[in-house]
Amino acid sequence: MSLSKEEAKKRIEKLKEEIRFHEYKYYVENNPVISDFEFDKLLKELENLEKEFPELITPDSPTQRVGGQPVEGFETVKHKIPMLSLQNAYSFEELFDFDNRIKKSINKPFIDYVTELKIDGLSISLIYENGVLIQGVTRGDGERGDVVTHNVKTIRSIPLKIKEKRRTEVRGEVFLSKDAFERINRERELKGEPLFANPRNAAAGTMRLLDPREVAKRGLDIFVYYIYIEDKEPKSTHFENLKLLKELGFKVNPASKLNKGIEEVIKFCKEWEDKKRNLDYDVDGIVVKVNEISIQKELGSTSKFPRWAIAYKFPPEQAVTKIKDIIVQVGRTGAITPVAILEPVEIAGSTVSRATLHNEDEIKRKDIKIGDWVWIIKSGDVIPKITGVIKEKRTGNEKDFRMPEYCPSCGAKLYKPEDEAIWRCPNVSCPAKLKGSILHFVSRDAMNIEGMGEALVQQLLNKKMLNDIADIYYLDPLKVEKLERMGKKSTENLMREIEKSKSNELYRLIYGLGIRLVGEYTAKLLARKFKSLDNLMKASKEELIEINEIGDKVADSIIIFFKEERNLNVIEKLRKAGVNFKDREEVKSGNKLNGFQFVFTGELNNFTRSEAKKIVESLGGKVTSSVSSKTDFVVVGENPGSKFEKAKKLGIKIINENEFLKLIEGD
Repeated sequence: MSLSKEEAKKRIEKLKEEIRFHEYKYYVENNPVISDFEFDKLLKELENLEKEFPELITPDSPTQRVGGQPVEGFETVKHKIPMLSLQNAYSFEELFDFDNRIKKSINKPFIDYVTELKIDGLSISLIYENGVLIQGVTRGDGERGDVVTHNVKTIRSIPLKIKEKRRTEVRGEVFLSKDAFERINRERELKGEPLFANPRNAAAGTMRLLDPREVAKRGLDIFVYYIYIEDKEPKSTHFENLKLLKELGFKVNPASKLNKGIEEVIKFCKEWEDKKRNLDYDVDGIVVKVNEISIQKELGSTSKFPRWAIAYKFPPEQAVTKIKDIIVQVGRTGAITPVAILEPVEIAGSTVSRATLHNEDEIKRKDIKIGDWVWIIKSGDVIPKITGVIKEKRTGNEKDFRMPEYCPSCGAKLYKPEDEAIWRCPNVSCPAKLKGSILHFVSRDAMNIEGMGEALVQQLLNKKMLNDIADIYYLDPLKVEKLERMGKKSTENLMREIEKSKSNELYRLIYGLGIRLVGEYTAKLLARKFKSLDNLMKASKEELIEINEIGDKVADSIIIFFKEERNLNVIEKLRKAGVNFKDREEVKSGNKLNGFQFVFTGELNNFTRSEAKKIVESLGGKVTSSVSSKTDFVVVGENPGSKFEKAKKLGIKIINENEFLKLIEGD
């Protein structure tokens, strides 16, 4: 029997209340009181009612956690209260010094401290208005952060609605459990995608995804530690604020503790040095905070750190083992890194058999030889490092390490730039760096070949269909069509993009070649100066450094790149494919759009979004990712999105691509 609108409204409110309760029991308290099946039934009933009565959908509804379409980019906003860093302490002596400084500053003999586990994750700020979550912002540089509200809403342990109606800011640390991290890396390995180094990197990478549906699959979690309520007298202590956060439905780390004096703090640190191994998330230290809010205010902050808090970092674990050999690895940028092959040793809960040696100078400085016994640590429980040699154990059979003359991956002659410690492979087609070279070449700011993402490039490499960047222009569409997730339509679109890229500006090709130290701006200077790739290839160092912004290092890097025979072969293949090698006049700069704010929506025919943005900025204008009352023009392409509708509602001037072209040309 169908419900009336009034009946549906009451039932929806009841369902939302029930679902919020069960989400809290499951995701915050880890103590579910109904089965997954029963929970899914409640959610399904709510979804069906909201489908029947869409006007009753509210932003705080549990159905709105995973939004619809991917967002187009992240808006940056300023934090109302800066998100400061914490000063680090690496010994108990430093904690005693911290305690003495505070007691001396406020002239008190005794201080209470709150200790919290230092979660190795990503700091986030949550803003609530009228009890509803309206914004999630990353820490960024502490002053400004990226708005990631869509992604934050996918984290089940974050309440979408709270009882406090005043504007409230809550801060916490977003993290991935070790189980979730391992699952994600297993999935990436099966897809041929690069693995995340550690849970923190995975959490940060997840929060930067533009599609909240993908974020929801990752399983992010959060512990919160800070609350600020506008126009409300704060609690007198930090520990009371943690209790308030729990009462409001937030997830607070259960290990948080109130300590009577610094001795109890140190006891807590010692306990968790061992206990942290039993946790399902990474912890790299203990955060120590003065409990009394009035004392916190009295102590204040520097421009970087609060004076009332400090982070005690757990000492890295170390062990002794033997170097069996030293090999070299080629990184995706061509950097050659020596790696020590070790007798396997147990450290920080895992077996270590390799350690980075950074560069040849580091090996000489530490006097490391093949056959040496060495001290090894796992800094931050992640990267094994050799900290010293036990020279007393030397037998005389140890061997010096010599850096190879040629790349172990492709055979190209290695080079070391002047005043640098790292040897490099100059070959753009080196197998060890080929994937990175291709992804750079097809990227938006280089040749801008849409549709050639990481997953497709990996497939093409696996099938030996790409041996260098030029092979992109010789791909067989019939073979591409048979690849996973391709098909006829996707292949046709890709081939059209590849063909279109042949007529790109010269600077895009120069940038896309991946010449070390040559960024997009430098590529534009080179294109403007030499007018063709052939002229650039023949340029002397003297001619290169005639350009003010180009110094010896950049000039040397360009010359080395064009000396490598394999690079010249790739360039010749690009020429035969019909790629443009000559400069064309770009849109002239000026101030005709000064003070005007633009938003682009839909598919543009004459520009990519990135190109259109650069044109507007070169003419003094500004491009934003969202429509607001400050927007002057919304440029509409084919299949425009919700921005088009919002612009119409706000009465903002809407123009098509042809009108935009007339505008930038001065008509």
